[in-house]
Amino acid sequence: MGFFSTAANRASYFLSHSTLDPMSEPVNSKSHKGGPVKGPVKYLLPQVPTGWNPLAATLASSAYDPLRAFLVDESRSHTIYPSAPEVFHAMTRTPLDRVRVLLLGQDPYHGAGQAHGLAFSVRSGVRPPPSLRNMLKELESDIGCTARVDGSLERWAVDGVLLLNAVLTVRAGEANAHRNRGWEQFTDEIIRMVNAKRTPVVFALWGAYAKRKAPLIDTTRHAIVEASHPSPLSAWNGFLGTRPFSRINDALSARGTAPIDWCGTGSERT
Repeated sequence: MGFFSTAANRASYFLSHSTLDPMSEPVNSKSHKGGPVKGPVKYLLPQVPTGWNPLAATLASSAYDPLRAFLVDESRSHTIYPSAPEVFHAMTRTPLDRVRVLLLGQDPYHGAGQAHGLAFSVRSGVRPPPSLRNMLKELESDIGCTARVDGSLERWAVDGVLLLNAVLTVRAGEANAHRNRGWEQFTDEIIRMVNAKRTPVVFALWGAYAKRKAPLIDTTRHAIVEASHPSPLSAWNGFLGTRPFSRINDALSARGTAPIDWCGTGSERT
């Protein structure tokens, strides 16, 4: 019987193989003239963040062997975004007990230097992509936040907004390349964990893809705020002008929960 034949050993492996250099990059054969890299592959999934511990055993189960194998194989010949240490960044920045809003995206940005593990967000100093620009435009119109050019949504995450993509990785330059590889089942489990919270949560489902997750949510305890996706293809058909940020805060207030500081003017929670 092999080491990985039991869930306990699988979980032990993932808890112990989580010491990647935060600045490490996935193997990319394009940077090596000799072709695909042979030998050790750097793209190993990090430890599931504290506060989301039940997911460690879930991810270590044999059901996710195909996903892990795919990521290892993919990293031999393609760059994967975000970097491996950032895959669970949304859960790191927003522990389960602090989630007040779950904002669901599809998959990470596939351009260089953009994705960093938070749905819709880009690293500080990176120009916001079109969907995020529409979000910031609506934020200014809806809440009155000062126009901003920085696309980092880290402050939202710290304030209780779980910025979760349904698919947590992507191939560089190819949107949806990691769809239907197993991430959807894992992130459905995250949604179920949030849904199981006793305190009310607002689930922001923007676009047809996100709205399909509504059956996972108990609306007798939680609220759903729907809108079109902020993509330029749909933003004018049910996102811009619909005041989604105000509606989220109204739903929180109606349930006795503090609103989100969307403008980021308050102090970060610690």
